[in-house]
Amino acid sequence: MREFTDAELEAYLDEALSPNDMAEVEQALRDQSSLTERVARTIARRDAGVHSLGEVWRRHRVSCPTRDQLGSYLLKALDSDAQAYVDFHIETVGCRFCRANLEDLRQRQEDSSESVKRKRRYFESSAGYLKKE
Repeated sequence: MREFTDAELEAYLDEALSPNDMAEVEQALRDQSSLTERVARTIARRDAGVHSLGEVWRRHRVSCPTRDQLGSYLLKALDSDAQAYVDFHIETVGCRFCRANLEDLRQRQEDSSESVKRKRRYFESSAGYLKKE
């Protein structure tokens, strides 16, 4: 089994790892009592109010784009540097929070376009029934 870094354990506790990495840590926790003790110490340290800069950065998602920025990213309305950063953040860093936000925005965009199509079909199908004055 591999040795996990403190940063990986912090990310595990924040549920910020990829699903595969989360599963790997969970399996290791079942198999290694020493890892369980490390996680317990990390939790105790957090409960005592001792936080590292990296932990604060991850917990408050300082590097994550806002939901508005993610929406602009979908519309390709960001400048090239911002578009490249969001691309990097989503694809390379693999931020689960931003991926979930982006997927939600994509779904809303699809639902919205379906709603417009549906309203148009209703109008077109009932246009002949409108009273003429």
